[in-house]
Parts: sequence; C-alpha cells; structure tokens
Amino acid sequence: MVTRLYTNSICLEHLTPPGHPERPDRLRAIDKVLAHEVFAPLDRAEAPMARETAVLLAHPENYARRVRDAIPAEGIARIDADTTVSPKSWEVALTAIGGAMAAVDDVFTGKADNVFVATRPPGHHAEKDRAMGFCLFNHVAIAARHAQEAHGAERVAIVDWDVHHGNGTQDIFWDDPTVLYCSTHQMPLYPGTGAASETGAGNIVNAPLPPGADGEVFRQAFEEKILPRIDDFRPDLIIISAGFDAHHRDPLAELNFTEEDFGWATAELMERAGRSAGNRLVSVLEGGYDLEGLALSAAAHVGRLMKG
Repeated sequence: MVTRLYTNSICLEHLTPPGHPERPDRLRAIDKVLAHEVFAPLDRAEAPMARETAVLLAHPENYARRVRDAIPAEGIARIDADTTVSPKSWEVALTAIGGAMAAVDDVFTGKADNVFVATRPPGHHAEKDRAMGFCLFNHVAIAARHAQEAHGAERVAIVDWDVHHGNGTQDIFWDDPTVLYCSTHQMPLYPGTGAASETGAGNIVNAPLPPGADGEVFRQAFEEKILPRIDDFRPDLIIISAGFDAHHRDPLAELNFTEEDFGWATAELMERAGRSAGNRLVSVLEGGYDLEGLALSAAAHVGRLMKG
C-alpha cells in the first residue's frame, strides 16, 4: 500500500500568541519523528494551496470574506478568545484545505491508498459561519464535499477522535444523511456539545467519554457505538479528524490514551475502508498539544497506515 504524507512549511507561519497551545512547534515535532528511517517509505508531497472558492464547499461566502478581512498586515489579531490570525494565516488556511482536497484526489485516483495531512491550524471546531477553538475553516468537511462533488462519493464517513467534540463538523452535516459523523471526546469539556442525544438526521454518532477514561474505555466505545455504524453505512471514503490530545500527556484535557490506542483505532478504520471504500482513507491532523505525546501518537498512526 502507498501512504502519502502532505505537509507544507508555510503552515509554520500561522502565528499565535506566546504560550498558546496551538503553535508551530506542533508540526516541527511531527516532522522530526517522521524523519526516522522507519518512515523512509512514506510518499512525501507538499500540500498545495487551494483556490479561494474551495472554502465555499462548506462555508458561506460572507463568512469566508469576514475571515479574510480579519487578517492583519502585521502582528496577531483575535477572531475570538482563543482563535487568532496573523499575516500569513489566509495562505496557511488555503494550504490546509488544499492538502485535504489533494488527499481525497489521491485516494480516488489511485495515487495513494491512504494519506495523512499534517497541517495547521486544526479545523473541526469551525462551524458553517463561525471560527472558534483555534479553527478557521473546516478542512474535513471541505474534503468530504470535494469527494462528493469531484469524485461522485455517495457516502462519506468522518471519524473524529480528538479529545474535543467536533462541533463544527456536526453543525455542517447535521441534517445530511450522505455524511456519517462519529466522535469520541471527553465530556464535559470545550466546546460543550457532543451529547449522545445529538443525532442530527440519524447520521450523527456521539460517544462521549468521562474525564479519566483510558484506552480500554475508548476501545469499548469504538467497538460498540462507532464501528457498527460504519459497517452499516458502508462509506465510499473514510476521513479521520486525527486529534491526538486524548493522549495522557496532553495538558488540555483529562483522557488517558496511549499512542497504541490511536494505532489500534487506525487499524480498525483501515479494515472498514478495505471492506467498502477500496481502502480509501484520508487522515487530517486536528489537536494534540503536548509535543512528545503528539509525536508519539502521530508516529503510531502513520506507522499503522503504512502497514496496510
């Protein structure tokens, strides 16, 4: 199997205030761990910059304009309490979108079996018309719509194991039965959404986990609530919102996963992709704020993708 890695050094140029957890060093930590010789077979490529119109696959034009107008000529500007932009943030956002879209193109054209997109900032908190939680645009939502419009995908499954609920992805696909959104996340925790009772048009599957839950609890939730729904849905494509902040080292939450838990979940989703989606699987980086925990988790995830 061919596993492709998309990244781009421009993503280091989205700046946040000193002490902010979503910082350029996150990508440097992933780059460093994936430089090990065991990852030499990775097919590495530079994430391309998407056209501005790509934003409109998941967001209205007036919202895209508001984000662009918020970009400062210098320094850092705040969009909300914890979401900021800097002079290069527009180009960075389009590159994160472009990487996710290129990954979709690759798995549908056979250039790769699966792809990991290591870009920033994350995207799963971005609602249709609201930036929040470090996120400007929803990359996985745009990627799912691109798969449908450009490649005729009839059913796309998005699986989000970030420790924070992907309220933005849920908002965008709330009443769309062609997209299955499944999430494990800590509850209670930011952003306050993600109760099991939130089911949309029957296409939303939330499996909230209590503070202190470990990998065993995560695996049970995955096996009992998420994997059966994916089996029934039979997606043409699986997209992972790959946040690694449920790792026990992460400072922003209270779950106790290990890197092996992310490797296990990767394998389970690869098996489902093999059953119905011709192995097509795209993974997009979301959270993960302890650099060592992030590096270990990303390595386990990518290593498992490469095993096929």
